[in-house]
Amino acid sequence: MRIIALSTLRAFWTSSPAYADSIEPVMAWYREVLRADWATLNEVKGQFSSASILRDGRVVFNIAGNKYRLVVWINYAYRVVYIRFFGTHKQYDAIDAQNI
Repeated sequence: MRIIALSTLRAFWTSSPAYADSIEPVMAWYREVLRADWATLNEVKGQFSSASILRDGRVVFNIAGNKYRLVVWINYAYRVVYIRFFGTHKQYDAIDAQNI
């Protein structure tokens, strides 16, 4: 899969020293998704059973034991994952994951 945009993740963990603990878990997710070749939501769930499936290709991943949330939009036909949001669980609760 192609992932757009790593800069969103980097901007988060560089925004505060308190978020430095997110680097390793989110980069582990990043490396795993780069090797993936998802054609359906079921394949995502097969690889990440704790992922939450939303409408219209949106998926929410729990990162670092659910301390962080990652919202993506997946274009299965082109094998592209677009990062829409990455933040703490509290920050996630303040957004509309379906429309961000």
